[in-house]
Amino acid sequence: MKTIHLIAPSGASLDAKSPLLGIEWLRAQGIQIENATCVERVSERFAGKDAERLAELNQLAQLVPHKLAMAMRGGYGIHRLLPNIEWSAIAKAIENGLQVCGHSDFTAFSLALLAKTGAVTLSGPMLNYDFGRVNDDGQAIPPNEFMWEHFQRAVDQRQLDCEVLATQSYLGSQSSASISGILWGGNLTVITSLIGTPYMPTSTQTQGGILFLEDVNEHPYRIERMLMQLLDAGILKNQAAILLGGFSAYRLYENDRGYSLESAIEMIRSRLPSTIPILTGLPFGHQADKLSLPVGARVSLAYSADHFKLSAQW
Repeated sequence: MKTIHLIAPSGASLDAKSPLLGIEWLRAQGIQIENATCVERVSERFAGKDAERLAELNQLAQLVPHKLAMAMRGGYGIHRLLPNIEWSAIAKAIENGLQVCGHSDFTAFSLALLAKTGAVTLSGPMLNYDFGRVNDDGQAIPPNEFMWEHFQRAVDQRQLDCEVLATQSYLGSQSSASISGILWGGNLTVITSLIGTPYMPTSTQTQGGILFLEDVNEHPYRIERMLMQLLDAGILKNQAAILLGGFSAYRLYENDRGYSLESAIEMIRSRLPSTIPILTGLPFGHQADKLSLPVGARVSLAYSADHFKLSAQW
């Protein structure tokens, strides 16, 4: 990884320090940073006007091959741009060696590109949170070693290899199996917003797929409601497996009376075909320890009652 080309397609930076710290850290690793000025753009809550952010995304098609384009942060904003993104041209650049990485709101870009072209993107780290975090005193927090290791492996070797040691309580009727399928998914809220649009991968594209999900600041009842929508839309039963990553930063209330995220998962488990496992503990989401996951690539998944292993070469 020699060069990272920054893009800011969604929300404006919440502070001025994080992107600069992220850029500084990456440069210290010997990585050249391009388009660094994008982190300064602000228009309302967005990282620039729609036309600026759209042009920046479409310019990905013109980048020299074998570069990595990384989103600054998520938030909201890509959905506004979807109708005018030059999908085929960007997919051609990816075919020639370009890699594109982001998560959260960037889920909309990754899934729309998959739906339109079948091209593979990385659902992985972004500049601000993963490389430019600060503590309560404003001091820099070093990037997570797990994240950095898997990010480099994904970019330099196009390889995913991770074993999760955790009790699996929602497997269904099969206590162990080895399967393979297309890996796809991302932020649950964003995925739900794409249902019924031309930016959602089709049931044919995702048949027998391995769907990964995460979210932040969403109460378990809202997570359950969105999962119910995916279930009733026929999306969950179309999968070979469902992987749940981090669902973080929510608050339970007194009137929940014992209702929890586990309650929500159990409800979905009870309505999902028993042959489709739900696996928990995937290191991915709005959290420091995250994998870099190849959206649209074929992956292998082996699981049992106390672990699962995810691997791919693309």
